[in-house]
Amino acid sequence: MDIVLIASFLLFMCAFAGVGLASMWVKEDTTDDYLVASRGMHPALAALSAVSTWNSGYMFIGFIGFTYTMGYSIIWIGFGSLIGQIIAWVWLYKFIQQSANERGVRSLSSLVSEVTGSPEAKLAALFSILFLAVYAAAQLTSGGKALYVMLGWSEVVGILIGFVLVVAYCYAGGIRASIWTDAAQSGVMIIGSSLLCYVAMQEIGGFSGLHEGLAAENANLTSIVPADLNFGVSLWIFAFFLGGLSVAGQPQVVSRVMTLGTDEDRKTAMLWFFAWQIPFLLIMVIIGLASRVVFTGTDFDPELGLPMLAMETLGPFWVGLILASIFAATMSTADSQVLACTAAFTDDIMPEISQDHKKAKLVTLIVAAFATSISIFGLYVPGGDSVFALVVLAVYGLGSIFVPILIIKWAGYEPDSNHTIAMMTAALVTVILWSISGFGDDIFPSVPGMGAAFIIHFIMNQLRSSHISPLGRFELPDFKTLGIAVLVILAPITAGEVAYIIAGPDSLEGGGKSPGSWFVETDFDTEQLADGIEYINDGQTLTIEMTTDSVSNLEDINIVGVRVTLTYSEDETSSGLGCSVPGASNPDPDTVTGTILHDENNNTSSGDNSAGVSSSHFVEVEWYNSSMIGNVTGVSKSDINNGLNAGGSGLGIYTLEINVAAQSGGGIGCTNNDDGEEVEYLVELITLDYSINSL
Repeated sequence: MDIVLIASFLLFMCAFAGVGLASMWVKEDTTDDYLVASRGMHPALAALSAVSTWNSGYMFIGFIGFTYTMGYSIIWIGFGSLIGQIIAWVWLYKFIQQSANERGVRSLSSLVSEVTGSPEAKLAALFSILFLAVYAAAQLTSGGKALYVMLGWSEVVGILIGFVLVVAYCYAGGIRASIWTDAAQSGVMIIGSSLLCYVAMQEIGGFSGLHEGLAAENANLTSIVPADLNFGVSLWIFAFFLGGLSVAGQPQVVSRVMTLGTDEDRKTAMLWFFAWQIPFLLIMVIIGLASRVVFTGTDFDPELGLPMLAMETLGPFWVGLILASIFAATMSTADSQVLACTAAFTDDIMPEISQDHKKAKLVTLIVAAFATSISIFGLYVPGGDSVFALVVLAVYGLGSIFVPILIIKWAGYEPDSNHTIAMMTAALVTVILWSISGFGDDIFPSVPGMGAAFIIHFIMNQLRSSHISPLGRFELPDFKTLGIAVLVILAPITAGEVAYIIAGPDSLEGGGKSPGSWFVETDFDTEQLADGIEYINDGQTLTIEMTTDSVSNLEDINIVGVRVTLTYSEDETSSGLGCSVPGASNPDPDTVTGTILHDENNNTSSGDNSAGVSSSHFVEVEWYNSSMIGNVTGVSKSDINNGLNAGGSGLGIYTLEINVAAQSGGGIGCTNNDDGEEVEYLVELITLDYSINSL
């Protein structure tokens, strides 16, 4: 472990902690200051905090992983999300800030009702806590992954450290400490990521090398739309717009807006936000694409792209900075989410403790522990440690619950309790069912979630007051206007869908591969799985079962074969008067047979022993394509990876069977006895590390 890396990491973490602790000197021991900084935060600080909170560990880990997988088509999540965020800042955040200041509320859940603590506000608070806990868990998982890659620490250890820091941030200065720390981290994040982006691009040969590398890996990575979208490309892109709009439904980001005193402060904060957000987003896209060029193994975790790239290209001091940025950003975002949960609980679920500062802090501790439990549990559930999946569920879940209600209230429509509850429930159920169904790979759940909420809104409007426009102060268009609007919208959508069907890329996994000429350098090694010495009786078979779970870190190694070494000698005994005659007591060789079994990869081999001499033989099985080693032409990088990367097929159970067939020698007057043999066995896993270089 590099001492410089650790020292750098600790240095920056202490600096961030110092900024947060400094807020203690100006804080007030009130719940209002704890949750909304007494609504007196500087716009620049609030904006930089919003950037850090919105991006968080998701951008460093989850977004990088998604970019690694999608290639150039990632531009749509960036473009669509930015448009949605702009609309949210211009209209919805204005409504949120004004309403919050006028009513003195401190939580997003309070805004869904005119009365704090009403049934719909309580339900909104419960939904907020549910999704924010999942969101906070994603942040803790991000920090755990970063520490695992860069320092080799267990992910559980990283998560628990994150829990301690989250509680410390909250207890030190509440949202003020969080905002101050976020603002400092925003500067470090963009400096560190800019440096990493520059160095990585130098490593791969600039933008031309980036493009060539992606095309060589898989030509579909250079397509601006992904392959095999079951619902077409239009809804897929539209989902990202709604994802950006969902920023207005994120309590942890909305809380930053609630710390601003005036509408002018909001406008200033908006300019700061996008001046920081746009270049940071572009940098993250480039880093994600560069990681795809550098790391090509099929068993590589895409969400480790940024920390692994930092380890490969930067010196230890700068790696420490990157690690501190990731970890601190995740923790600070997690504490923002925990504080948002606290506001929802104290203001809406138990409004009687809304001014009790000590009880508010106790709620913070409980929520943080709940999020930590989710994060640790996710490590042991397939796909449960995917930061991107957790964030998508939380962001689009919260967006679907809150944004439709905020839109209709901004438009001047006032839903009653049943109306609001029905919209939120429909959104929640739809998001969960859509995610469980697996359709989220084609369309993120924001489309069906918000769609369900608006459908319920129109139905409830007809049931409650059909004479009132469901668009509030805006009138419904007549049929002629509606028809023209439909044609205007459908025409480009139809053209785009037809173009996608005709000219869209082939499957990202199976098509669009570019052949080339390569030199594949390999390094074979072995990892011991088991060894021992056993006496095996004549005619018997000894069965030994082993598992790779007994060896640490094998899941990160490319296992391409197994070798068994069997060693044995002759222990035949003789008796009788004739044994003194030369050659009368010669032993007959015994046959030792070894069989290794692993899934479909099996082999058997036999050997004989000799008198007075130790003998041995191998049993070996390999599962890689040796033709993909050395100079390789006419294939793609993907083909080489498919041939050499076992993709975890070497993990699991191995069974070794050893059989002894003993033969007794001897002659006239000399009787030989041979009941079996002592066999020494050594089981080694064959590992392969390789690099692919262009010729």
